[in-house]
Amino acid sequence: MPAIDRLLDRMVKDEASDLHLSTGQRPFLRIHGVMTRIATEPILTSEAIRALIHEIMSEDGRVQLEREMDVDFAYKIDRLGRFRVNGFHDMNGVGAVFRLIPDKIPTFDQLNMPQALHDFCYLSKGLVLVTGPTGSGKSTTLAAMVDHINRNRSEHVITIEDPIEFVHRPIKCLINQREVHHDTMSFARALRAALREDPDIVLVGEMRDLETIEIAIETAETGHLVFGTLHTNNAATAVDRMIDKFPSERQNQIRSMLSDTLKGVVAQTLCQKIGGGRLAAFEVMVVNVPVANHIREGKIFMIPSVMQVSRAIGMQTFADALTKLVISGRVTANEAYIKAIDKDEMQVALKNAGVSLAFLDEMTIKEAEARRRAFNEQIEPLRATLRIHPDDIGTLNDLAWILATCPIPDAADPKEALRLAERVMKLSGGDTPSVLDTLAAAQAATGSTRRAADTIRKAIKLSVAAGVSVDPLLARLKLYEGGKVFREN
Repeated sequence: MPAIDRLLDRMVKDEASDLHLSTGQRPFLRIHGVMTRIATEPILTSEAIRALIHEIMSEDGRVQLEREMDVDFAYKIDRLGRFRVNGFHDMNGVGAVFRLIPDKIPTFDQLNMPQALHDFCYLSKGLVLVTGPTGSGKSTTLAAMVDHINRNRSEHVITIEDPIEFVHRPIKCLINQREVHHDTMSFARALRAALREDPDIVLVGEMRDLETIEIAIETAETGHLVFGTLHTNNAATAVDRMIDKFPSERQNQIRSMLSDTLKGVVAQTLCQKIGGGRLAAFEVMVVNVPVANHIREGKIFMIPSVMQVSRAIGMQTFADALTKLVISGRVTANEAYIKAIDKDEMQVALKNAGVSLAFLDEMTIKEAEARRRAFNEQIEPLRATLRIHPDDIGTLNDLAWILATCPIPDAADPKEALRLAERVMKLSGGDTPSVLDTLAAAQAATGSTRRAADTIRKAIKLSVAAGVSVDPLLARLKLYEGGKVFREN
């Protein structure tokens, strides 16, 4: 029996979702969302972790771990279940995370899934996205949807995953599951090949690069139903994320294609349940005529307003979903507020539902105190460094950024931030994206959002030339163009 099986057995018995192995630490379990150290286990060395995972990896996986510094694979124990494994290197040595994949695929009812997700399973063609941060349950949601299709439709389903998590046994459908790096070289390659394999439905486990996104849209355009995942916090921003992957000269074309092919977006987040455990809250965007028009015209910011008045056709915001969980007694109002993306909308929704907002006073005081402490911990070392090295460009730039983007009103100092940022420009020549990004933030904070937009465009141009991701800069450009400032969370 592989040595890791003993820890995985403990993981299952303790109802943990994840097992973490890190060099210089005892093993940790994530139990109902809370990280818990296994105090009875010894501190792990890098070699001990390497031995634990090498024993259950293929030779190709071992080579990939050392060559590429991380690797994904699946591991199965008949009496326990399947595990998704990520092995990696960090500053201390080798590490690994094991996630339990349940043997039984949960049903719609068990997952608290809204009716719109059921309806998406009966589409004949189009693109449906499931989005959310890592660990929010996207894979489980998609598995439940594929399982529902498998039980109720007679189709050919191809899944492309990294790695394969839930295994689907054919019931009414023919299902081919392909694992990246094992059965195919990449998501894009497998997706392109799928078009020659007579599919009705294609599931793409990750849509991170331009090529994969483009082929997924084309696949949906040619009469197939495509499910895919993205890592965004809400439904509307998923559309922006896809469009922003394309060069500016192609974005109007992609908007037009998405307005025709995108059928729905599901965003989700996991909440702590009253009494223990976790459950998902779902935001649902159904692409009706108004939403399609906003996508085509690049008015993504107007989509949330459409969602708020389209509940009759299955749309719901996170505030809607979280409020329902509070009213049903499954989640506290405090937890719902923490998990909400739009805090103001959440507060209004709870108030309209007759839920007491007394928890906000205590939360606000604690949050303000914590933020103030964090702010002081950030700036005091920087000011100390500048007393010794007053022209240190990196320190000046860091301090300017914090003072310009601090979310605490009485702590932010836009005027000092601008003075420092302009000094950095003189000292450095202003030819790096990070320096220009800071200057733009300071300009916006002092009310000069037009100047900030011009400055951030220069930063974007330099980043593109250097081959660096411009997603964060583009997000800030949209704020400045709209007359808004950027604040760190």
